[in-house]
Amino acid sequence: MDIDFQKRLMATFRDETREHLAAISDGLLALEKAADPEKRQVILEAVFREAHSLKGAARSVGQSGIESLSHALEGVFAGLGRREVPTSAALFDLLHRASDTISRLLTSGEPDRDTGGKIPVRELVLSLEQVFKGAPPTSPTSLTGLTGPTTDKQQEIPPVERSADSDTIRISAARLDTLLRQAEEMLTAKQAALQRAAELAEIVADLAGWEKEWNKIRPALRRLHKLQQATDGNPFKGADAGRMGKLLAYCEGSRDAHNSLKHKLHALAKARAGDRHEMELMVDGLVSDLKDVLLLPSATVLGLLPKMVRDLARERGKDVELLLAGEDVEIDKRILEQIKDPLIHLIRNCVDHGVEKPEERQRRIKPATGTIRVAVVLREANLVEIVVSDDGAGIDIGRVAAAAVRQGVVAQDQAGRMEMEDLLGLIFLSGLSTAPLITDISGRGLGMAIVREKVENLGGTVSVSSDAGQGTSFRMILPLTLSTCRGVLFAVGEQTFIVPSAGVERVARIDRSAFKSVENRESVELDGAALSFVRLSDVLRLPQKERITDDTGLVSLFVIGSGASRIAFGVDAVVDEQEILVKGLGPQLTRVRNIAGATLLGNGRMAAILHPGDLVRSALSTVAAGISAPVAKSDAPTRTSVLIAEDSITARTLLKNILESAGYRTTTAVDGMDALMLLRSNQIDLLVSDVDMPRMNGFELTAKIRASKDFSDLPVVLVTSLDAREDRERGIEVGANAYIVKSSFDQSNLVDVIKRLI
Repeated sequence: MDIDFQKRLMATFRDETREHLAAISDGLLALEKAADPEKRQVILEAVFREAHSLKGAARSVGQSGIESLSHALEGVFAGLGRREVPTSAALFDLLHRASDTISRLLTSGEPDRDTGGKIPVRELVLSLEQVFKGAPPTSPTSLTGLTGPTTDKQQEIPPVERSADSDTIRISAARLDTLLRQAEEMLTAKQAALQRAAELAEIVADLAGWEKEWNKIRPALRRLHKLQQATDGNPFKGADAGRMGKLLAYCEGSRDAHNSLKHKLHALAKARAGDRHEMELMVDGLVSDLKDVLLLPSATVLGLLPKMVRDLARERGKDVELLLAGEDVEIDKRILEQIKDPLIHLIRNCVDHGVEKPEERQRRIKPATGTIRVAVVLREANLVEIVVSDDGAGIDIGRVAAAAVRQGVVAQDQAGRMEMEDLLGLIFLSGLSTAPLITDISGRGLGMAIVREKVENLGGTVSVSSDAGQGTSFRMILPLTLSTCRGVLFAVGEQTFIVPSAGVERVARIDRSAFKSVENRESVELDGAALSFVRLSDVLRLPQKERITDDTGLVSLFVIGSGASRIAFGVDAVVDEQEILVKGLGPQLTRVRNIAGATLLGNGRMAAILHPGDLVRSALSTVAAGISAPVAKSDAPTRTSVLIAEDSITARTLLKNILESAGYRTTTAVDGMDALMLLRSNQIDLLVSDVDMPRMNGFELTAKIRASKDFSDLPVVLVTSLDAREDRERGIEVGANAYIVKSSFDQSNLVDVIKRLI
């Protein structure tokens, strides 16, 4: 690696390490306060993953000091998770010291060295290792007085800095991200313009239909006009003749007005088409140019791999050759940053579990040197494929099944009936490992879970294939950009949902004859394979009318998943495929099952973006429970009115769509004060309210409702991010009927609660 690249690489490593350290520090603080065992386990798994990822990043850039400390932290977190290491104030002091020491190593001149004993790396590692082995935490003299991380103001990069060359300017990536997001917001305006153009085309078509009908009656009008002008044989006399004349004059005038309107609309449509074309060029050009600024060659990440593979192979006594392809393919830097850890995990697996030692390869009549290939290929305009493969021993399916049975993931008899694709999919489960020994490289069962989690969070998919004795291949399909993506629009009833194109294997319209029942489960035959079939409405727990076939008797569906986990989802219609701007659900709804985000359609309506991985898991649960039959109509009374009080527009829109899909009429309020006014002027049957709102919060609103004679019996459901015990107790004290925490929010829970209260 040249010097410039090394500098860029170290700058990236420093930024990533600061993020990991911040997460570890926050986790330690939360862990000290957490009393609930389940919450502690969640925090421990989170900090474990941060230490695990930090260790891999440090190894990839040769920072052995940070790597050894991260590995020691990882071991202590693992012991805490298994309840083998008791917690104490001294232990947390030691863990915080280790985190601070990594930060000091990062900001010192030579982060890989012990700097003459000033930064006691060895002593800290030994202390942490003793804790992992069961000894009480110690505070050696060398650690006394160790202060927190120092700051280096000279390392801070100003947001914008002009270089000596007057033609260039250096701008921070954060500001470029902001500019790109603002430009991408214009995509919504472009979609709205397309919608208006479509509506204008419909008006022109309506006029054409009117003209067609007019041409049918013109001969009759001409005959009436001749009769009205004739002196002999005219049936219209006196007042009738006058009225007939006015009628004929009106018809002729309507014809002239129609012609004038038609010419104006055609001119407007032509001008609108030109404006739309110009707007598309401007918006697409602006977004494309800004994306190009943020695009980096995949070599930015692939460049980390050669040294890492060399070092890992030497440690394991193996001879491995790494072949890279597609290093010049450019990808959004935000995608590259997120995919780095999964890529490192996959490479580690290939070295540690895949490629055999030279003597074993020769015994199997293979070249002594194993080969790992990483290929980056553009699949479509907005998708990239990354394939990591090796020519090693392959995945031992028997050991995977045994590990799954041993850990209670599947039953013994079930494992015996599972297909190979199903068994291979088990390697992505958290904690499942076939390694006989936990090493500093692998064996803790978290790597593949991290891979799937990060890939799916990016809106992509990951799959694995393996041949015994021949090797293993991992295939990741990812979007090229983070904020926008191609999405397929599906209609379910009156709702529109979007699935990222990267997660959709195919879309089809199938005749009913292709459907059959397999073990009392509805299946569909597609390309010679039988796939489990479920309605999307069933998976999302939405009320569904009987319509599932179109006017031609065909069923619309889309397929997602991999291997035997491929699922066919039935929908009412496939609407379109278009580029969409992905919006998060906000901090109040950071994670909602099956939903990855939202977007604004050209018609002004909000549509939910579905999470492909969640859909497959939810569908598998639905199929396993035998709930592939249509869901009955909602029991909710059609006239039931629900008031939603929520200050977040995204959360408010989501709640509104959920409840309206369940058959309720909704009214929305922006805060407690607004809700109180609407209660006094509308017939409301139930209130769904956030707690943390301006002017009047949900607790105050509930208390006022209970103190009122007019609606003291009104059911109140609080949906909030406040999950502390004292907050729940206060909700009970003010008189709320239900308290739902947004962090564990499930739309079916909300609908079920409302059904019970009304």
